[in-house]
Amino acid sequence: MTNRTLVIVNATGRQGASLARVASALGHNVRAHITTKLSEKDGAVARELRELTNIEIIQGSLEDDKLIAKLFVGARQAFINTISWGDEVAIGKALANAAKKAGVQHYVYSSMPDHAVFNQGWPSLPLWSCKFTVENYIRQIGLPATFVYAGIYNNNFTSLPYPLFCMKLQPDGGFAWTAPFHPDKPLPWLDAEHDVGPAVIQILKDGPQKWSGHRIGLAYQLLTPRQVCEAFARGLRRPCSYKRGPITVEVSIPSGYRSQLEGIEQLFGKYEAPYFGPDIQAPQEALRLWEGYRGMEEYAREVFPLEEAANGLTWMH
Repeated sequence: MTNRTLVIVNATGRQGASLARVASALGHNVRAHITTKLSEKDGAVARELRELTNIEIIQGSLEDDKLIAKLFVGARQAFINTISWGDEVAIGKALANAAKKAGVQHYVYSSMPDHAVFNQGWPSLPLWSCKFTVENYIRQIGLPATFVYAGIYNNNFTSLPYPLFCMKLQPDGGFAWTAPFHPDKPLPWLDAEHDVGPAVIQILKDGPQKWSGHRIGLAYQLLTPRQVCEAFARGLRRPCSYKRGPITVEVSIPSGYRSQLEGIEQLFGKYEAPYFGPDIQAPQEALRLWEGYRGMEEYAREVFPLEEAANGLTWMH
C-alpha cells in the first residue's frame, strides 16, 4: 500500500489548516503538529482539526529535539509553515534535517523573500528573511523540496484597530483602509483558508519530479488597494475607500512585529518593491494548480462578516 502520511507543521494556522482539511477529505493520513494542547476553549479551527478523519495530532515545542526526531518517521510528504515560536532559523533547519533523515520524499516549505538579497537598498523584513535563510539551507542539504510564497491574506482584513489591514468602520456604515501601499500598484492576494490546501495538494500530487527546487507565488488575484476597496464595496454593498498613509499602531504588538511593520512601510511604501521580489510571477502558476479560488469580492461578501461577528462585532446586523 502506498504511504500517504503527510506531516503538517503549524496545523492550526491558516495555511496548515486549509491543507489538513483537504488532505483528510482525500484520505491522506495527516500527522498534524500543533504547539499547544487542544482544549474546549480553543477556537473554531482547532475544534475542527479534532473532528477530521485520518488525523494524528502531535503537540509540543519545535525546540524539542525528541519531538522533531519522531515527527517525520514513516512520513512520505510534509508541509511546513513555521512562525516565530523561537529561533525560527534553528527550528527550520532542525525540521529539514529530521525530514531528510526520515526519508521524506517531498517537502513543501512556506517561504518568503529576503528583499535585501535582490537590492542592497531594500530592507530585509525580519519575519521573512529568516524563512529565506531556511529555504537556502533546505536547498543546500539536498532535500526534495518546493517553496510556496503566500500572497497577502484576504483574511488579514478586520475592522478591529490592528495595524496595516484595518478596514475602519465609518459613521456612514462604510469602511476606510489606510496603508502605505501605492493606491494603483497591484499586490498579490490569497484566501489562505480556502485556497492553500487545494494548491498544495496538487503540488504534492505532481511530486518533486515536477516541482523540486521550484518557487511558486501562491496568489490568485493581483489587485491594487483601490481595486480591493472596490471589491469590498461590491461585496458588502457599502462604501469603501483607500487612503495612502503611514501605518498606525493603536494596540499593543510584539516588538518583532513592530520591526516588520516598519520594514513594510519602507519596502513597499517608500521603495514600492515587488511583493515577492523580482523573480516570482503570480497568479499564473497558482491558477494552474487550482482554479476554484475565492476572490476578494466573494471573501468580502461571504466571509468577512462572519469573521467580524466571531470577533464580537455587530455592524452587519
